Amino acid sequence: MIVDCAIYRGGRRTEGPQDFSDALDEARTAEDAFVWIGLHEPTEDEFETVSQEFGLHPLAVEDALKAHQRPKLEVYDDSLFMVLKPVVYEADSDTVSSGEVMIFVGDSFVVTVRHGEGAPLGVVRHRLEADPDVLKHGPTSVLYSIADASVDHYLEVADELQADLEVLEAEVFSPEGGRSRPTASRIYTFKRQILEFRRATGPLALPVARLSGAGPFSPSVPFVDETARPFFRDVNDHLTRVNESVEGLDRLVSDILSAHLAQMSVRQNDDMRKISAWAAMAAVPTMIAGIYGMNFDHMPELHWWWTYPAVILLMVVLEIVLYRMFKRRGWL
Repeated sequence: MIVDCAIYRGGRRTEGPQDFSDALDEARTAEDAFVWIGLHEPTEDEFETVSQEFGLHPLAVEDALKAHQRPKLEVYDDSLFMVLKPVVYEADSDTVSSGEVMIFVGDSFVVTVRHGEGAPLGVVRHRLEADPDVLKHGPTSVLYSIADASVDHYLEVADELQADLEVLEAEVFSPEGGRSRPTASRIYTFKRQILEFRRATGPLALPVARLSGAGPFSPSVPFVDETARPFFRDVNDHLTRVNESVEGLDRLVSDILSAHLAQMSVRQNDDMRKISAWAAMAAVPTMIAGIYGMNFDHMPELHWWWTYPAVILLMVVLEIVLYRMFKRRGWL
């Protein structure tokens, strides 16, 4: 469905024709005007009209309709196509979910397609409309603002994941922590959330670097104002921080999982040693009682009056010796 459609002149929203073609013609007539159309999960029929009026490339249109795309930047003859994956961190369930934003940028138009609920397009539009000095730079300002808002939210999500990871780490390494079976499952689930986060942030590095003109001989990107490169470099710096944070989180979770498994192995070894020690202590009186329970005729000890207390005393002494030996070695 079409969420919003407006013509902007000199950084300010104005009323214009309702027809896409007329609005685009009017925007191209004025020097400082452009059309911004926002759509949310459009159907094929709804998007076909928009794509025909604005001359969008069929491959980009197909990507925008099917979604489930990696972050990328594609340059076509009549437009620029960029895919972003905004993320949302749900604190109640400790899960990371991602949406998708497809941005078409042309000479006098911007078409945004949103999938999911995590895209900050409404906030970005209101923020830009409140700042005409930024919006007057045309479609480039919209592309920059969406990328900047998405990457800034990545930083917030990374901080929240870091806080949750510290809680999980403290639980695993506490004296009594990590004994329950769900602990390993929680660590693995947390690693899956980081993987979902990385799918949104990692592939975005190359498109943002291209927009920022990283490198002395980086070619300019069509439909993007050259003066916006320093602003995209700022976005690139923030994204680099996010990716470094994600890499650190992933390594730390892997280390925590390895440490937890090692702890479980050590605890199992301790349990086996205790079981072995108690089994050895139980084997001594069992062996003695077994020998005297064979009922052979030629066993003189069976007829001596002090045999019973002597055997009992022998069992007690051996049990005490074994117990002290196992205790000294830390088996009990």
